[in-house]
Amino acid sequence: MHLFIFLHELVAMAANMFVVPQTKGTVLCCKCGILMAPNPANMCVTCLRSEVDITEGLRKHATIMHCPECDSYLQPPRTWLKAQLESKELLTYCVKRLETDLKKVRLVNAEFIWTEPHSKRIKVKLKVQKEVLNGAILEQSYVVEYVLQDHMCESCTRFQANPDQWVASVQLRQRVSHRRTFFYLEQLILKHDAAVHAIKIKQMDQGIDFFFANKSHALKFVEFLDKVAPTKRRESKQLVSHDPKNNSYNYKYTFSVEISPICREDLICLPPRVAVSLGNLGPLVICMKVTNNIALLDPCTPRQCFLDPDQYWRYSFKSLLGSRQLVEYDVFNVEVVSPEFNVGGSKYVMADVEVARVTDYGKLFYVRTHLGHILKPGDRALGYDLYGANNNDNELDKYQNLVIPEVILIKKSYEEKRQKKRGKPRPWKLKALDMELDESKGRGYEEKMNTEYEEFLRDLEENPELRFNLSLYRNKDYQPSEMASVSDGDDVPSVPLEELLADLELSEEEGGDDSMKD
Repeated sequence: MHLFIFLHELVAMAANMFVVPQTKGTVLCCKCGILMAPNPANMCVTCLRSEVDITEGLRKHATIMHCPECDSYLQPPRTWLKAQLESKELLTYCVKRLETDLKKVRLVNAEFIWTEPHSKRIKVKLKVQKEVLNGAILEQSYVVEYVLQDHMCESCTRFQANPDQWVASVQLRQRVSHRRTFFYLEQLILKHDAAVHAIKIKQMDQGIDFFFANKSHALKFVEFLDKVAPTKRRESKQLVSHDPKNNSYNYKYTFSVEISPICREDLICLPPRVAVSLGNLGPLVICMKVTNNIALLDPCTPRQCFLDPDQYWRYSFKSLLGSRQLVEYDVFNVEVVSPEFNVGGSKYVMADVEVARVTDYGKLFYVRTHLGHILKPGDRALGYDLYGANNNDNELDKYQNLVIPEVILIKKSYEEKRQKKRGKPRPWKLKALDMELDESKGRGYEEKMNTEYEEFLRDLEENPELRFNLSLYRNKDYQPSEMASVSDGDDVPSVPLEELLADLELSEEEGGDDSMKD
C-alpha cells in the first residue's frame, strides 16, 4: 500500500516537470488579413465596426423644453425638474429621454461634452455595447445633441403675466425694534430650502412677506417656522372668483405668523404665575436661546428652564430690557465662588465681580454673575444697568420686597479689541434670500440695517452655539496676508476654518464632474 502511494506521487511530480506551456493562438482577419486574437466573427475591431454600426437607429438629436426663469426642464407630461448645467441630475434627465432607444443596447458610460452655456445646446457622449455577429460583443461611443427650446413653466408663466398672482401668503412679523431674529431665520431658511417654492419674498416693516403659488407650500413653510421659533398664527381667506356652473371657488389665503418678542440676551421679569410654574425661577431671568422653546437662565443661582410656546402665549409678557440697552462695564476684580458646572450644554462659573461703567468711574458695583469662567480683571463686559434705569414694568410691580441687583452682566465685550480689526474682511460669508427690499425708508434705515447685520455677524463669531445650525461659506476674496499685521495674541473670537463650507454652486459643479468621470 505504501509503495502504491509512493509511485502515485512520483508520477504526479514527473507530470508537473514536463508541463508544456500553452501559447495564445492568433488568427488572420477575414477582411484585412492582420493578426488578431480569435473572436466569434473572425474580424478585427476596425473591420467589424465598418461592417456593423450598433448605433444605427439610435437618436442622435433630441429637443428638450427649458424654462429660462427658474432653470428647470420639462419631464413629460407635466413635471418640471430643476437642474444646473453639467450636474448629475441633468445627466440623468438627458439619459432618461433616450430610454426607449437604450433598450436595444447596453449603456456603459455617459458624460457631458462641454458646450458654450449660451449656445442652447447640450452634448452627451454615450458609450454602449451590443452583441453582433456570432455572439461577438462590440462597444461604441456616439454623441447625442440636445437642443434647448425655451418654454416657461406654469408657475413662471403665471408670475410673468401678473406678479401679484399668488394663492397664499405668509406674513411673518415680530414686534421689536431690531431685525436680529430675521437675520437668523433667513440663514435657517436658506440652509433647509424652506422658501424654495416662494414666487416672491418682500421685506416689510417689522417682518417679511412670503408669497406662494400653492396653499400647501405655504402650509409647509408655516410648519417649518413653528419648529424653529415660538410662533402663533392666524389664517384668513378672501374669495377671488366663483363659477356657479361647476360650483368652484378660488380663494387667496393669508397666514399671519407672529414671533415672540422675546429675543436672545433680553432681560425678563417673569409674571408670578409663570415663575411658580417654572419652580419659582427668577423672577429676573436672561433669555439665553430661542428656538421653538425659550431658554431662560437665572443669573444669580443659576438655574435654567425652558418655556414652550403655549406657556408663553398664554401670558404674552414682554422683555424688561433689550440688547440695545446694554451698557459696557470695566471689570476690576473677579472672585470665583463656585466650581464650573454645566447648564443646558453650556458651562458657567459663579463669581463675584467688581465693575464700573466705562463712561463713569464714580460708582463701583459689586455683582454676582454666571460669567466667572470667561471674565478676568482688565476685561470689559456688557450688562444691564438696573441702578440707573427707570423700570415701568407691571410684572415687576407685582413682587413685593424684591431685591433688584444693580447690574446684571450678560456677556463679555470685545469691542475695544475689535477696533484693531475694523474694516478688515472676514474669511467667511453668508448667503441671502432673493428679497425685494423696502426702499421707502430712506438712507437712515439702510444704515441701521447694516449696523444690525454687523452686530449679527459678531454674535456668530462670539457664540458657537448660535452658528451650530447655520451654514457659513468661505470668502474667496479673503486674503490671509491682510491680517498679518494683527497680533495673534488678541483673543477676539473668530470662526474656525474647519466650520466653513465651500460655495454650494461650486461644490455641485465639482460633484457633477466627478460623477461623469467615474
